[in-house]
Amino acid sequence: MAAVLLIAAALKFLGDGGGNGEVEAFRGAKLKKEVWNPLIAASVNEKPLSLLVDNRELTNKENGIYMDQDLNIMVPLSTLGDSFNCSAHLYEGEQLVLEKRSDVVAFQLDKGKVQVNGEKEGITSPTAFIDGEYYVSAETVAEKLSFHYNWNIQENQAVAINTAKDGGILPLQYDLRSRKRAPEVKDQGSYGTCWAFAALSAMESTLLPEEPHDFSPDHMTLQNGFSGNQTEGGEYTMGMAYLTSWQGPVNEEDDPYGDGVSEEGLEPVKHVQEMQLLDGKDFEKIKESVFKYGGVQTAIYSALNSSEPYSPYYNSEKYAYCYAGAEKPNHEIMIIGWDDNYPKENFLMEVEDDGAFLCQNSWGKGFGDDGVFYVSYYDVNIGLHGVVYTRIDETDNYGRIYQSDLCGWVGQLGYNKDSVYGANVFTAKSNETLKAAGFYATGKETSYELYVVNQFEGIESLGQRVLVASGSLANAGYYTIDFEKECQVEEGEKYAVVLHITTPGSAHPMAIEYAADERTEQVDLEDGEGYISSSGAKWESAEKKQKCNLCLKVYSDSR
Repeated sequence: MAAVLLIAAALKFLGDGGGNGEVEAFRGAKLKKEVWNPLIAASVNEKPLSLLVDNRELTNKENGIYMDQDLNIMVPLSTLGDSFNCSAHLYEGEQLVLEKRSDVVAFQLDKGKVQVNGEKEGITSPTAFIDGEYYVSAETVAEKLSFHYNWNIQENQAVAINTAKDGGILPLQYDLRSRKRAPEVKDQGSYGTCWAFAALSAMESTLLPEEPHDFSPDHMTLQNGFSGNQTEGGEYTMGMAYLTSWQGPVNEEDDPYGDGVSEEGLEPVKHVQEMQLLDGKDFEKIKESVFKYGGVQTAIYSALNSSEPYSPYYNSEKYAYCYAGAEKPNHEIMIIGWDDNYPKENFLMEVEDDGAFLCQNSWGKGFGDDGVFYVSYYDVNIGLHGVVYTRIDETDNYGRIYQSDLCGWVGQLGYNKDSVYGANVFTAKSNETLKAAGFYATGKETSYELYVVNQFEGIESLGQRVLVASGSLANAGYYTIDFEKECQVEEGEKYAVVLHITTPGSAHPMAIEYAADERTEQVDLEDGEGYISSSGAKWESAEKKQKCNLCLKVYSDSR
């Protein structure tokens, strides 16, 4: 009891300011921080601790923040990009680099200094590496990125509020190559596989600089759930289906490109759990995604090809491309940067103003500037869709995936209103804990409710559903939502996961798989048991009535 009282007495002298000040005298004695700070930090860490950054809350329970022995709140690298709305990346395992606007803040592991725009400054808490995660002082990050920071001892909460006059985070010019975040330029050769190269290169970019990878386009184009071959082309939704179903990716060295051979049975080396879709030429979102996450997969109409680089829309001397006709996109590429001041005069056709995206192609280094070229902001197709790979996990994240939609988002289903219920029924293969569900948001600002039904015995059982998660999603895309309640199933038990999804402005908000064309002609309706409902009360079979599978997956761990 005495120790608790002493800690409480010491804490009250810390006040409401920053956590690294000198502890004042108590009852005539000088409190040495090497004695008291560990006790104070332990007291703070024992209670619910939070950091509020522009209304985004991080906690010690959910995000692993903690107070260190210098009385600074330490936050993990994995939360910095989203919470402080910046680019946050680790170089060579020892230097953490944050970027926002034109500011560059570099922390060195275990060093009591930080480099801000090339100038070194002292800090009280060096970067720490604990249990595979890097941590930095929230107060230091806030100060260097123009946030006002305050520690509230009564609430056991730190608050950081952005005070920058310019609310934007982006510089006028950016190039992932100079940040070591662009992968090697590749060559698709004569095959119609640009969609796979763009997807996998964007994934590789997202993992850089922390993890260099070389994924196999051969495997993505030959070992997916679709019919067809490498000469017939493809689109970004095919890559999404391949990745979300854990069919890949695999390493290039295990399935080399262009040899006409693709070994079956190769296991994925990563699990892709989230991909966001940016549509409608939202250039600020595209730039922000490149800045924070990495390369963005998109498409243009290309009047060029890898063997004939001449086109009336392409300036081969300036590596500048712009198309303003009526043709639809036919070539997938990757955006790796931009230049708002790129001269409009560099384009062969007249464009309204300066500015261009820096794009990486898949025609080898002989094309453009070592494989890279500029596409005008006024190109009619650039940015109509953009794919951002925002969650790429290790393969031990979940033990098993339950699914019936290997072709993924082929079409959409609904009742001519913006909400619909869908349920997929599966049979547990062992004693398991259901951990999460995965589904597509087919439009912006989608809200969802997820339920689980144990001991499924027929559609009447769907009325016994238990809510396990709910929330909203800003962008369209594929999302994995972890359950907030523990759900256990026994080996052989039939269970259902139910999704109530609402997408404003949509008449058919549920993503489905069905035999829509020659590519999807092999869709199997026998591998799933799905139900749909307008209100969640009366249900009908998705397979029998609508000839489709619902895009709704479940992830579990054995117990």
